[in-house]
Amino acid sequence: MASNNALASSYNNNIRPLLDAVDRLRNLKVTEEGIQLPTIVVVGDQSSGKSSVLESLAGISLPRGQGICTRVPLIMRLQGDSNTTKPSMHLEYGGKTVPTSEDEITAAINTATVEIAGAGKGISGKPITLVVKKKSVPDLTLVDLPGITRVPVEGQPSDIYEQISKIIREYIAPQESIILNVLSATVDFPTCESIRMSRQVDQLGERTLAVVTKSDKAPEGLLEKVTVDDVRIGLGYVCVRNRIGDETYKQARVEEERLFTSHPLLSRIDKSMIGIPVLAERLTQIQASIIAKCLPDIVKKINEKLNRSMSELNSMPQNLSTIADALKAVIRIIKLVRESLEKLLIRGEFVEFADDNSLHGTARIAEMLHKYRAELPEKCPTGVEQFLMEEVWVIQEAKGIRLPNFLPRSAFLAILKNKIESISQMPRGLVDTVWEYVEKITIQMMLRHCENYPQLKAASQRAIEGLIDKMRGRSCKFVKDMIDMEVVSDYTSNPDYMKSWVELMKEEKLFMEAIEDHSKPTAISLNAFGTVEVGHLRPHVDVVEQAFDIRMRLTAYWKTIVLRLVDGVALHILHAIKCLVEDELEAELINELIGAKKAGLERMLEESPATAAKRARLKKSVELLKQSKDVVASIMDRIVADGDI
Repeated sequence: MASNNALASSYNNNIRPLLDAVDRLRNLKVTEEGIQLPTIVVVGDQSSGKSSVLESLAGISLPRGQGICTRVPLIMRLQGDSNTTKPSMHLEYGGKTVPTSEDEITAAINTATVEIAGAGKGISGKPITLVVKKKSVPDLTLVDLPGITRVPVEGQPSDIYEQISKIIREYIAPQESIILNVLSATVDFPTCESIRMSRQVDQLGERTLAVVTKSDKAPEGLLEKVTVDDVRIGLGYVCVRNRIGDETYKQARVEEERLFTSHPLLSRIDKSMIGIPVLAERLTQIQASIIAKCLPDIVKKINEKLNRSMSELNSMPQNLSTIADALKAVIRIIKLVRESLEKLLIRGEFVEFADDNSLHGTARIAEMLHKYRAELPEKCPTGVEQFLMEEVWVIQEAKGIRLPNFLPRSAFLAILKNKIESISQMPRGLVDTVWEYVEKITIQMMLRHCENYPQLKAASQRAIEGLIDKMRGRSCKFVKDMIDMEVVSDYTSNPDYMKSWVELMKEEKLFMEAIEDHSKPTAISLNAFGTVEVGHLRPHVDVVEQAFDIRMRLTAYWKTIVLRLVDGVALHILHAIKCLVEDELEAELINELIGAKKAGLERMLEESPATAAKRARLKKSVELLKQSKDVVASIMDRIVADGDI
């Protein structure tokens, strides 16, 4: 038979080390690191008797009243101490500890609640911890949550149901949580909102224990309710009678035992399912079991999280304290930027950038060059639709007092100039596109490698943009000079020019016959031009032979011009990028970031708020996890030594 004090029957010294370890982890706020702890969470609809059940377990009075009594999560840590002569209790919230007593506990909780959730009827997710050290109480830690209500009363926010639901789900969703669902015997269990919520996260009820209150108010059919189990309560039911009126807790337990022994209906319920002492014992056993089950996984998660936090902290840049440290950091950043750009823009190594094709510099620049080459006209462009009329007009305008059988070179150069100028913007467009791309990649690599030194970003980006402008200007001048050289004179040592011209001139006889013999068709087929109409040239027979010669020379020479414009620009770009990466970028960055006054280095000594906050957060995380590791290590050593697991 249970002792007069319901709590004494559940006291077990073997549970204390496990519970202490979890409580110490909870005090360290290890849950803020994403590590869930085994927790018994008390849920129930409003006025289901939650607070009364907790009062019976702890032997103390909790806030009561109309509406929501529990407005913030209340973590109750019950610690049985057989040696104490006087109960000891205190509240922990908002970073402070407030001693209290049995007589003052209700007022103290109300004061803390008002401080956290305000003086109205609103709720908050910030918890209050109540620590109770007392003789003959069970070693238990429970979390009491606000009772579920759907309809807000005066003074409550309109979304009170959503707010309460959110808090409850946060606590009952983790697999490490045991759900203590408090149900009133006066209602149909399937209609309870707390049942609906718990089934959402625990469909089979494997981690749900139900406490049925107010058994004396609705004894009819209660036996069937708790044995048929329509709502899937995997850990079973415990029916209780809470304290009524001015009863002492001792009197309440006597009345509870008398009720379940003498009542004609309630006495039929199995003794393993009735009474606060049974509930205390069941909770103690369940708590010890879930802690022992979860502890190895908690150890693993703490170690994994500690390793990640330490790795992240170690990967952060050194907290610079001297100009010398800053100088080393700048030189290292510049070196890393150069190495990355050499891989991307010169050597074509993309292993570390495989996921981002836009960074594959040599491939993208080659594509730009191929597009440029394809856009250049393969054949010499013509400004007049009628075949050779452009050449005829220029020759006629180049007439002079000289022997008639000389090809006027001025005519050839005039036409050549027009053809080259018609494509002069294309090389300029290519260099603009290439340098725009190189600037983007260079800035991206710089920002990547100085990510931990945001104070360098603006200055380094400014330096890169200025340098690229210079490089772009040089390239534009190179292209202009190249175009000017093509216009100034006609020259090539390429033997293909003469071969092509000779081959083209083989059709001169066919062409002249069509001009001179009016009986022949005016449409002829030329290998380089296809079918052309020549009838319009017959009135210009005196210059048409020269016109044909000029066109063939231009056609043969055009291939050389295009080749020079492609090869020359390509070689210039490759050389300019090499100079940028290997020489000029480093000099420009050093001048901008270090300079004569070392202003950039001094800026580096001022750690950015974001970096400082991240460093502080990681240090705090590492320290917390190290302490947590020590806590679980000591308890695991004890468990292994005792052979409990």
